Amino acid sequence: MSSLVAQRPASWKIAWTFFITCLGLLTLQIVYGFIMGFAHMGYDGLHEWIPFNTARATHTNLLVVWLLAGFMGSAYYIIPDEAQRELWSPKLAWVQWASLVVVGVVAIIGFHLNYWEGRKFLEIPRPLDYLVVINVLAFLLNIGMTVFTGKRYTTTALTLLSGLTAAALLYLPGMITFESQIYDSYFRWWVVHLWVEGVWELIMGAILSYLLVKLSGVDREVIEKWLYVIVGLTFLSGILGTGHHYYWIGAPKYWLVIGGVFSALEPLAFLGMALYTVAMARRGGRRHPNRVALMWSVGCGIMSFVGAGFLGFAHTLPSVNIYTHGTLVTAMHGHMAFWGAYAMVVFAMMSYAIPEITGRKLYEGWMPEWAFWISNIGMIAMTGAFAVAGITQVYLERRVGMDFLAVQHATEVHFFGLILAACLFTIGITMFIWNILSYGTPFDAPTAAADPELSPSAAK
Repeated sequence: MSSLVAQRPASWKIAWTFFITCLGLLTLQIVYGFIMGFAHMGYDGLHEWIPFNTARATHTNLLVVWLLAGFMGSAYYIIPDEAQRELWSPKLAWVQWASLVVVGVVAIIGFHLNYWEGRKFLEIPRPLDYLVVINVLAFLLNIGMTVFTGKRYTTTALTLLSGLTAAALLYLPGMITFESQIYDSYFRWWVVHLWVEGVWELIMGAILSYLLVKLSGVDREVIEKWLYVIVGLTFLSGILGTGHHYYWIGAPKYWLVIGGVFSALEPLAFLGMALYTVAMARRGGRRHPNRVALMWSVGCGIMSFVGAGFLGFAHTLPSVNIYTHGTLVTAMHGHMAFWGAYAMVVFAMMSYAIPEITGRKLYEGWMPEWAFWISNIGMIAMTGAFAVAGITQVYLERRVGMDFLAVQHATEVHFFGLILAACLFTIGITMFIWNILSYGTPFDAPTAAADPELSPSAAK
């Protein structure tokens, strides 16, 4: 066993802290989701203190921040292990974590004081943008130096670094504002779309590659070769798929063709991702004891196809999107897509890394598996509720021509089903978090030397 493992790397504690922060922000996001759900049912009792627009901005921005915290925690765990050296500067990582928390807290306060940009997914107050840039540059410097001063270079580590760097660069167009609503919306999608249907998929692919190498027993060369072919297809189709956001904002008509064609190709790449993830899991000869991490990994491949691929295709063709854009049909696609592609890969990483970090087998017993199934069933039910409400909204509002507020009243009953599904989802998430917290922290955990099975080098 390497001395790195026996000494319990400082990067493990940093990764654990980012993961716990990630779960805390997710919990807060769920709270604001319930506030909006009850408001849709007509029970908007908190409107005086938390108006719907404030709740929505908080809900969506918390999604972005907790996923980024999860990606950063994953990188702080994966990069030192792949490079076979300790993190370049643990102190810088702690400062970077603290500044990320400051950004999150100040942004939420700003939303409630009506101090925000008002651009969907990019609402944080403008002064915080500069702190975000400094924060991400510090993060990239830390992991970049770890990679380039390490003992080895792997495709997984380099792809993860590339995805995170590209995500940072694509944040910059969102800092530019235009007086023209068309120009402003045009470049805003460079951030939002090219993140979630572009470079974030490189991050997802890198994390899945790392997990499949550790959990399946299939040769690294095989996994990295074919998984990145599929991620590459997804990435390339996703770039020109940005066109489906340009249909109705005043952009040239050729985007109808470009957006429609490449949006239709995106599900094929996600289908390949799903099939390949399942195939690698079945092909592997290793029976890794952490079945829960493998469940989340395989589930990520399958659910990303359903949410990002199939449901995305269902309403991005121009002939359909002319009726569905800006409706609850988008919420149907968005919830399942973010959950399947990014939330589940972060949960997979946490399910694998935290038992290693704490030195305790969190994957044993009934609770972690039940957390997986209950949260996924809850999300599927939520997606169904959004679908029914969205189709009702499209028909009544955009085909029949009913008044917007009258349609909102007509769909209230469907949000009762959404609330029930959200309760089921919340139970699953609560079980996941409780299972992690009940096993202690890496600050009081035994060393990995006490149990070689818990060492990340054991799977090499």
